[in-house]
Amino acid sequence: MENMNIRVFGQRFEDGVSLTVQKQGRVLFVNGEQFDFSPMLEGSTLPVRAIDSDWFIGDVSCETGVISVQLRYPIPSNFSPEQATPQDLLNVPDGEVMFPAALPATFMQGEGNE
Repeated sequence: MENMNIRVFGQRFEDGVSLTVQKQGRVLFVNGEQFDFSPMLEGSTLPVRAIDSDWFIGDVSCETGVISVQLRYPIPSNFSPEQATPQDLLNVPDGEVMFPAALPATFMQGEGNE
């Protein structure tokens, strides 16, 4: 398994905007689009402007064998505290990347809002 760290930055978008990320080794699939970082060598940096995606918000680096990426993360109107201030995802395993969950939609409904 290739090591990868993902730093996420929460940002409000229109409700319905979603982000799905899959990791396979040094490849990320962001909403189905492939981003292959396997050619990166130790100590190298890929500038964010070289990545054709609005989801990436910082340079990608390779240090001590770890690929580090920074992603924008959409938070919904019923965001949880974990979404508002997400923790870095370290040593992300292959498969679907798990982001913090939103609060249940019923939590947003108060008296008089029905």
